[in-house]
Amino acid sequence: MATEKETLKAEIERRRTFAIISHPDAGKTTLTEKLLLYGGAIHMAGSVKARKAAKHAVSDWMEIEKQRGISVTSSVMQFNYAGHCINILDTPGHQDFSEDTYRTLMAADSAVMLIDGAKGVEEQTIKLFQVCKMRGIPIFTFINKMDRASKDPFELMQELEDVLGIKSFPMNWPIGTDGDFKGVYNRKLKQIELFTGNKSHGQSIIQSTKASVEDPVFKDLLEEPYYSKLVEDIELLDIAGDEFDHKEVLKGQLTPIFFGSAMTNFGVEPFLREFLKLSPCPGSQEFEEGIVEPDNDDFSGFVFKIQANLNPNHRDRIAFIRICSGVFKRGMEVIHSRTGKPVKLTQPQQFLAQEREIIDTAYPGDIVGLFDPGIFRIGDTLSTKGNLTFKGIPSFPSEHFARVAAKDTMKRKQFLKGMKQLSEEGAIQIFQESDIGIEEFIIGAVGVLQFDVLEYRLKNEYNVDLKLNVLNYRFARWITEINCRPEELNLTSTTKLVVDKFDNYVLLFENEWSIQWALDRNDGLVLRDIY
Repeated sequence: MATEKETLKAEIERRRTFAIISHPDAGKTTLTEKLLLYGGAIHMAGSVKARKAAKHAVSDWMEIEKQRGISVTSSVMQFNYAGHCINILDTPGHQDFSEDTYRTLMAADSAVMLIDGAKGVEEQTIKLFQVCKMRGIPIFTFINKMDRASKDPFELMQELEDVLGIKSFPMNWPIGTDGDFKGVYNRKLKQIELFTGNKSHGQSIIQSTKASVEDPVFKDLLEEPYYSKLVEDIELLDIAGDEFDHKEVLKGQLTPIFFGSAMTNFGVEPFLREFLKLSPCPGSQEFEEGIVEPDNDDFSGFVFKIQANLNPNHRDRIAFIRICSGVFKRGMEVIHSRTGKPVKLTQPQQFLAQEREIIDTAYPGDIVGLFDPGIFRIGDTLSTKGNLTFKGIPSFPSEHFARVAAKDTMKRKQFLKGMKQLSEEGAIQIFQESDIGIEEFIIGAVGVLQFDVLEYRLKNEYNVDLKLNVLNYRFARWITEINCRPEELNLTSTTKLVVDKFDNYVLLFENEWSIQWALDRNDGLVLRDIY
């Protein structure tokens, strides 16, 4: 019978925790659902676009997501496939919600980068890629929508190197990219996987009898000019392409590329199988006090996301914990490092989007939802020893600002509760002026759509109608050093001094010129844009 330590190591080795990143409309939610289909977690895929239908994508649970056809919060989904336990972190693709994505990437061990074959590397993909690169996590590329006309695959590879600065190795190669997609050639297995357009499976497989792309069976199958082009492309790749190096993949320096079509299922399961072989299991995590290995006997984890009202009927609030080490057990007592107080974890839950179930045990790499009575913040550490502080969930600077208040002053209590909870989720950043009471706030957001979500959620979850006036500020800078009282700073007439929810002093600027003015005219003033 296996010991507890052996069981822990075996559970770690079979886990894969990854995020899917992409530009909006690249097909990320569709890919997520197809992965869930293969894992048996769902039996029918919904489409985000089918807004009028009763059925929507499983990973989009908020009503506003169904109405608009976009993902605005990160979803967490766990399922089993081929002996592996898979945790998918499905993130918002829309740039207005990128801060939620940045935080979620801190909980992932690897990332799947989804690219639209016709559009190539897009702006939001670049931003999210940089966060992955900063963390040094492996990146696997799925080039989607190959059943439509797409860019030349060599051009797409060049884009990855020129724009993202990462080398690539195609695991398969498309045949027909001008809207005449025939399938792919699997370089590892030396076989052609034919695109059939059959949406239940999407492919049939023809293997080489001679273990070569030049096998006559392929010539008869593909006919000209597809056969000659394939032979020529593969020869060029073999001679001039980057060599496959698994160590470079694990360091995030080489990305394996897979071509396919998530909507038609083509290439999704071969990608999943190869991804599970090449991607890492949960690894060590960096804390302020040092590196913690996943098979450490002591339990540790950190809060990377807080979501209020996940179930509107229960008005609950869930803190999402990424387990870093040890075994999580229902009812265990841990130390909340920021407060130093013990916390009993009595109702741990795991998720398939909005569906959830109480669990008894979880392991490193797993994401567990904990009922939050209002004690957790993003970045908080929970551990059995209590002397750990997770290193590295940054707060990104807002780029859009507005003044908000409740339309009905009688709803003040609900307004304050909603603003507090949504700011603790990280949905918005919240600031106050020293000379104005708490009847109104200045809020900051990475994107303007966050204002719409704030209005929607305050109305539907707290029954508060919002009065919102957009402001002209574009930059928030935290004051880290100062030689005078903040109120005595020499600032432009349009610069505003506020405090954040932790009572840190912040300056709001309309332009970069105003920032430089403040620095030039206030000796000893030091500002930072990420807190």
